Amino acid sequence: MNWRATEEKSAKILMAAATAVILSSLLLILGTVFVKGFSSLNLDMITRTPEGGYYLGKEGGILNAIVGSLYLTGGATVLALFLSLPVAIYLNLYARRGSRLASAARFSLDVLWGVPSIVYGAFGFTLLLAFGLRASLLGGIIAVALLIFPIMCRAMDESIRMMPAGLFTASYALGATRLETALKVVIRQCLPGLLTALLIAFGRGIGDAASVIFTAGFSDSIPVSLFRPAATLPLAVFFQLSTPFPEVQDRAYASALILTAVILLISLLSRLLTRKLRKNIVK
Repeated sequence: MNWRATEEKSAKILMAAATAVILSSLLLILGTVFVKGFSSLNLDMITRTPEGGYYLGKEGGILNAIVGSLYLTGGATVLALFLSLPVAIYLNLYARRGSRLASAARFSLDVLWGVPSIVYGAFGFTLLLAFGLRASLLGGIIAVALLIFPIMCRAMDESIRMMPAGLFTASYALGATRLETALKVVIRQCLPGLLTALLIAFGRGIGDAASVIFTAGFSDSIPVSLFRPAATLPLAVFFQLSTPFPEVQDRAYASALILTAVILLISLLSRLLTRKLRKNIVK
């Protein structure tokens, strides 16, 4: 009996089965959201804010949650970017390879990546209390930025680590400093990976509810200040599903459909931009 052939065949069957389970789960989730939410999806939901009694089945929409999610996650992504990129550059250009500091930093980021989002929400809420602030758009931005920071930072770190070592050597040989190498060589070479990390973090942040439930609050109006409460799509889904009214629960699935469409759009945009930018990098 050929054990190698049997082992190879068994591995292929297991991999095919795992792929089928993943694809089936994705199609099941998308199908459920689409079937239950499409019938309640209309222009009013996208273009209007909730009116009095919206969560009791009356008129209105979730424009406040759509805009609030974009404001909050966009701000958090920018804040996380300003924190992540310097850390990723330092770990790869300034810290010695294999040093204890770099290993400890990467281990810490991995641990932070695995921390539940509700913990970030609780930590953000503690910060708000310490500074005498109430739940607001700013609080939500800080909490989500802390949540996506390790995700973005590790993704950027891995992207830079895959950069050919010869490019570093060539840059230093031409007299460039480490900072010049980072700004003029590393960012250009790793731009597809950095952009992917940015969009992945944005997609993770826009779909999270636990980190903002205590920090961003909720409001039926579009936020006009960083210190005003802001609604988000995940919380809109949660509050609508919590009501006993079937028509409002159907709107929750429509809201989930909008959120899913936004995340799918981000994923597709990430792939397209990465494929386009990858043509300009040195392999």
